Amino acid sequence: MTKLHPTIERVTARVIEKSKDSRKAYLDLIQREADNRPDRSQVSCSNLAHAFAGALEDQEALKTNKGPNIGVVTAYNDMLSAHQPYGRYPERLKIYAREVGATAQVAGGTPAMCDGVTQGETGMELSLFSRDAIAMATGVALSHAMYDGMLLLGICDKIVPGLLIGALRFGHLPSVFVPSGPMPSGISNSEKQKTRQLYAEGKATRQELLDSELGSYHSPGTCTFYGTANSNQMMMELMGLHIPGAAFIQPGTKLRQALDREAVHRVASMTQDGNDYRPLGHCVDEKAIINAMVGLLATGGSTNHAIHIPAFARAAGVQVDWTDLSELSSAVPLLARVYPNGSGDVNHFHDAGGMGFVVRELVDAGLAHGDVIGVGQKRGMDEYGQEPGLDGDALVWRDVGPSGDDTMLKGAADPFQPDGGMRLVEGNLGRACFKSSAVAKERWTVEAPCRVFQTQKDVVAAFKAGELDRDVVVVVRFQGPKANGMPELHSLTPPLAVLQDRGYKVALVTDGRMSGASGKVPAAIHCSPEALGGGPLSLLQDGDVVKVCAETGELSTSADLSARTPAEDPAPDQGTGRELFAMFRQLADEAEKGGSAMLATAGL
Repeated sequence: MTKLHPTIERVTARVIEKSKDSRKAYLDLIQREADNRPDRSQVSCSNLAHAFAGALEDQEALKTNKGPNIGVVTAYNDMLSAHQPYGRYPERLKIYAREVGATAQVAGGTPAMCDGVTQGETGMELSLFSRDAIAMATGVALSHAMYDGMLLLGICDKIVPGLLIGALRFGHLPSVFVPSGPMPSGISNSEKQKTRQLYAEGKATRQELLDSELGSYHSPGTCTFYGTANSNQMMMELMGLHIPGAAFIQPGTKLRQALDREAVHRVASMTQDGNDYRPLGHCVDEKAIINAMVGLLATGGSTNHAIHIPAFARAAGVQVDWTDLSELSSAVPLLARVYPNGSGDVNHFHDAGGMGFVVRELVDAGLAHGDVIGVGQKRGMDEYGQEPGLDGDALVWRDVGPSGDDTMLKGAADPFQPDGGMRLVEGNLGRACFKSSAVAKERWTVEAPCRVFQTQKDVVAAFKAGELDRDVVVVVRFQGPKANGMPELHSLTPPLAVLQDRGYKVALVTDGRMSGASGKVPAAIHCSPEALGGGPLSLLQDGDVVKVCAETGELSTSADLSARTPAEDPAPDQGTGRELFAMFRQLADEAEKGGSAMLATAGL
């Protein structure tokens, strides 16, 4: 096996050491759960009758305890294009289970909201905390203790992290994530981006903008840009939680169905009563978490995962932070440029070699752990460094070969840039993330007077009024988890990009989130501590000179903040169900820990 890069080895060792107590407590928990797993033949007949009453043709197999029973947790809904294909999955999964003497039951459903629908709207303030709701819904689904394994049906932004957090609390069970794949490519990304900017400048009509967007998002399947949803799929591959190569196979194809069948067969073969027991809690260890972080960096993935990775790592007793992510970034080269960091989308990425190419390059270069357990037919990452295909009706894995498009995908020996492009910036304004892989290097440093806002709508209004036509650091505060649920500030990208294109030096500083498709404007995001409660951003005033520098890792102001009084905390808004999430806002921890109320109160 290739020797690990010294930085990967050092960070892994540090994560193992600082996670020593919490990881042991987690492993002890799932061992107790495994030891206490009820023998269904000894469970009350009334309980069993309730569980089996709706099982129809599987009722006899369940009654006689014929084989493993697989719990399916689904995030299906019709509104979310990526999840629309899941509507017909349950019946198919049940058929695949019967092929290997198992049964499958839908254990429960979870919420699945689309950030693309709620961008810039009040519903986005529920988005981050929907992850906690999804995790809890997963817990409710699995609490019936009738299952020997799990199939998790989810793809998009908060849904995969939420499913993983919930499933990890039942980590004595084996689990496989089952994606449904991306929609076919639509109009070119450059054409879509051009229309968005023209609309921001008032040079395109709303109808022209809608027609452009429909040309891009047009059918069932995951959106094809490399945002949070597709970064989720990348991470599941590098953690070994997919059937190898499952991430980017389109819905409705024979290969997609073969991969779905394999997922059911594999989870049935990995149960506690078999010879290849692979509990989820053992698969998701420190090395798997490091692999997720490495993959995020190597592919220029979504900045949202700087919040999600610490959260789901905690659920497995693993402690990671932005220092770990930034240090890994110094050693992990950028191997992929996928829109918005390149011209091609995830379909083009897959055609060029995709995840098989990325995994092979990282493992062979000692940049990722090749000995994570995984759920493939063989333990470890070997199959994940190949690509799936069909030989007749049989599912096979083949060598992926060289990159099919070196404008999109390069090897570790000749990367797009030598580092992973996710940098920690810190100083007297706190700690924040800067996605340098999305920003031209000449824009890595911006030092200018700031203009302070409390909503993204106020930023857009100031832009339209010409008030930002200068070198400026736009500060948008009171957007953190405790303030309003930390919405993505997607509406900021077009106007700030226009200012930058006009020749001004522009940067964004915020305690809110930006999308995995946030674009080319330098941004210090997820600022921790957040402004609410007196964080440093609450002390800034218009005109204070702020410096953001990815080169030196600086986020600071030259203003003397010591004698200032924090700006008044805004009152929480109601409507669109936001008042129902008041408890989550009050109890949430900081973004660097995952921005979770549930994990904070659970003491994880």
